[in-house]
Amino acid sequence: MTIPHQQLADALLALAAEPGDTLTPGAFLARLCAHSVELLGVDAAGAVLVEHGRSSRHVGASNPEVARLEQDAVKWRQGPAHDCWNSGAALTETALDPAVQRARWPRYAPRALALGHERVTALPLYLRDACVGSLVLLRGGGTPLSPDRLALGRALTEAAAISLLRENQLLESRTRTAQLEHALTSRIIVEQAKGVLSTRMGGTVDEAFDHLRRYARSHRLKVADVAVDIVAGRPLPDWPYQQDEPPRA
Repeated sequence: MTIPHQQLADALLALAAEPGDTLTPGAFLARLCAHSVELLGVDAAGAVLVEHGRSSRHVGASNPEVARLEQDAVKWRQGPAHDCWNSGAALTETALDPAVQRARWPRYAPRALALGHERVTALPLYLRDACVGSLVLLRGGGTPLSPDRLALGRALTEAAAISLLRENQLLESRTRTAQLEHALTSRIIVEQAKGVLSTRMGGTVDEAFDHLRRYARSHRLKVADVAVDIVAGRPLPDWPYQQDEPPRA
């Protein structure tokens, strides 16, 4: 079966788009699986993404039955997705029916067979140099997947990885920006508090900051939080430099 160029281009473009603003990780994986079924000629597909080591995993699939199967496989810690992710290498097309496969995946294989899937292939999903998940391709039988189809499957996982990488970079950038903005705001507030306090004390801003810092330490508070109260004119327990009256609006 020949894949129209426009169909392939549309799939790669959809996967390379940033998913974070519109899709959850599970929904993005489901999109990857849907395109895999459409383009690779398989009966169904499932995908697993592992985040933050082993603590958080997301699952997507081309249909609800496979989604439940892959979700259960995550709990069982067995199946083609698990093996592919652990090894970081593709799992060549494997028959699920022989006894050896039932012994390898005693829970996964019978469930997959009950859904009508007799053969499975798994492709790793890499983010930078780390394997962070896998794409599972399920078929009822017939001739093995051709090298061209496997190459196309790898192209789909690479497009998905590009999107995930961009999303991670965007998240990291937003986090750094928020941290810098918070640090800048805190610095401005502290400088304002130093000015207010030096006026009340009749001393230097360095002396004012020393009093502010010692008060924060003794009361186990953040300097910035104490500074906010000073600038706002709110009373502080055991603070000798209270404002006589609240600030006017």
